Amino acid sequence: MSDSPDASGTGGARSSTATRSLLVSVVGAAAFAVLALLWGLAINSPMIVFDGLYSFVSVLLSLVSVAAVRTIERGADERYPFGRHAWEPLTVILKAVSLATLCGYALVGAVGDILAGGKQPETVPAVLYALLATVGAWLMTRYLRSSQDGLVRAEAAQWWMDTLLSVGVLLGFLLALGLEAAGQPALAGYVDPGMVILFSALFLRMPVRLFTRSLREVLSISVDPALSGGIETAANGIAEQYRFEEVFTRVAKIGDQLDVEIDFVVGPDSTAREVTEFDRIRQQISDILDTMPHEKWMTVSFTAERRWAH
Repeated sequence: MSDSPDASGTGGARSSTATRSLLVSVVGAAAFAVLALLWGLAINSPMIVFDGLYSFVSVLLSLVSVAAVRTIERGADERYPFGRHAWEPLTVILKAVSLATLCGYALVGAVGDILAGGKQPETVPAVLYALLATVGAWLMTRYLRSSQDGLVRAEAAQWWMDTLLSVGVLLGFLLALGLEAAGQPALAGYVDPGMVILFSALFLRMPVRLFTRSLREVLSISVDPALSGGIETAANGIAEQYRFEEVFTRVAKIGDQLDVEIDFVVGPDSTAREVTEFDRIRQQISDILDTMPHEKWMTVSFTAERRWAH
């Protein structure tokens, strides 16, 4: 016989703290977008314009994240009997594709600037912008990293990319300033588009990693052994305790929800054979899952025929 999925898997509205954090990210990204676009256009800096475009895309993606969180909070219903947690990895995939596209576009544009002889921005105002952007992005990253929510953590990763970008921009403009002081303005003109090429190429790694991880969740690929190992160990211990012939454990993660299916094969020597004993075992497993920082959807079944469990 088998049990229905644990009812607690459907519950649990996501904390309003996640929505608030995402809204703060939206406001911060909007402010940076406006500042960078205006500043970059004013001093003729492709690097700062790229920073502004990145922030502008971040605003749109953060709004999508807020909508996704509110959708997930609605929980399970007739249309979504297993809940709406898949919206989280789908949203992260959208973010990853958008950021990768932006980086690719900036990379192509910067190569064109290099071939055209470089760009010569006003270096001192560029240094001031880079310093301000570095401090602001770092503070936002620290704020968002305090959350355990998957979407908020993705926002934190996005802001960390912004922080690294700003540090690199600051160092680059300081280099350009040094070249100008050394009487090499022509060389200084290659620094700005050169930085765009460098950081666009480097930042392609983060969207690829986010895309890969979220695609694994959408496809219900087995989770990291660090997460599933404890569940498998507990299931094996229970199988040994009650002398079950075999146990099959399947664990997948979709957004903030952990899907766990455990099938025990009951043999003639098994010491648990009654429904009440099976329910006690289910409670043991449920108590273990309750210690994990995820919502759970649990199915535990018992069968005397291996073909129903394998």
